Amino acid sequence: MPALNIAIVGAGIGGLTAALTLDAAGHAVTLIERRTGFSEVGAGIQLSPNASRVLIGLGLGAALRRAASEPPAVVVRALTSGAVIGGVALGANLRERFGAPYYVIHRADLQTLLLDAVRGRPGIRLLVGRDVTGLAERPDGIDLTLESGTGTRTDRFSADLVIGADGVRSRLRSHLDGKELRSGRAAAWRAIVPREALPPELSGETTGLWLGPARHVVHYPIRGGQHVNVVAVIPERKGSEGWGQLGEPAVLRARFRDAAAPLAALLAVPDSWLVWSLEDRGAARPMARGRLALIGDAAHPILPFLAQGAALAIEDAAILARELGADGADLGAALDRYDAVRRARVRRVRRAARANGRTYHAGPLVGTIRDAVMRRLGPDGMNRRYTWLYGWTP
Repeated sequence: MPALNIAIVGAGIGGLTAALTLDAAGHAVTLIERRTGFSEVGAGIQLSPNASRVLIGLGLGAALRRAASEPPAVVVRALTSGAVIGGVALGANLRERFGAPYYVIHRADLQTLLLDAVRGRPGIRLLVGRDVTGLAERPDGIDLTLESGTGTRTDRFSADLVIGADGVRSRLRSHLDGKELRSGRAAAWRAIVPREALPPELSGETTGLWLGPARHVVHYPIRGGQHVNVVAVIPERKGSEGWGQLGEPAVLRARFRDAAAPLAALLAVPDSWLVWSLEDRGAARPMARGRLALIGDAAHPILPFLAQGAALAIEDAAILARELGADGADLGAALDRYDAVRRARVRRVRRAARANGRTYHAGPLVGTIRDAVMRRLGPDGMNRRYTWLYGWTP
């Protein structure tokens, strides 16, 4: 059987990675993106070794080294007192243990290097300004109805397999799982600030994590250390469906009025914030069936308390390409294997992310126990706890 003709809907991090993994496996790939430009918004993301090793395996190691930073450690502090609770060893320690680096990178920079790689592969076709408005399966293929962004043109595209990488509010998911997405119970506020604007206590290369009852803050350098990504998570039912809702700085500062002086000074720097709701939704049942498969947030939105959203999408892309093989023989069986393998992995990561959220936002009693455990384990012991996560390989 010849290689498959595959359509990927959505050219975000998961879709672009899937295009590269499937092209490497010998399939013909068409990426369909409703946007006409690729000025990715958002802020920084973390690429743990389970994700970075996939990208390095695709030949992106040099590009990642240029665009990303490799923080030496996470320093965990009490949100109100500023006291150091513990830490997690990263940098060389993590790279040597798991054979791949733990990177932090601006989302736009990662998108750019993936897009550059896609454009350099003659086997990948990129269709932009096309919105998928319909899907119909046939015994020997699957048809997509595409509309231009202006609605003035309608086309039909036929493929052997369609991959939905169209994000948390995926239209394609409804063809496999009709459960509605419910609003999250927390919102994340994101900002990027110049490195020189930081208080001196926070100007190093480490990642900072501040824990307090019902809220936390994380920050780390990006873009060669010239800027710092700041994320504050608080309980509220608000936020943008995308990345674009602006938050009022005074509102956030009021939620952290009792923060330790260095953290309060950091939160006072941004003059604008982007706010979005955190979504937690079980994996689609199934994640693949017939001639349709889902990856990334389209398949399994996850809370960010393990920083695994992008990593899981990258893992999905690697496993889907592995299961399809070079010829795509027995497509149904390949998709069943993909569904089974990924469902088990996603379930474990999702549970761990939820548990981390409860731990991060614990009240005084549980927080005291949490702090004692972190001090006892130490930075090296803390990263050993994630061997199951960071040690994953495709």
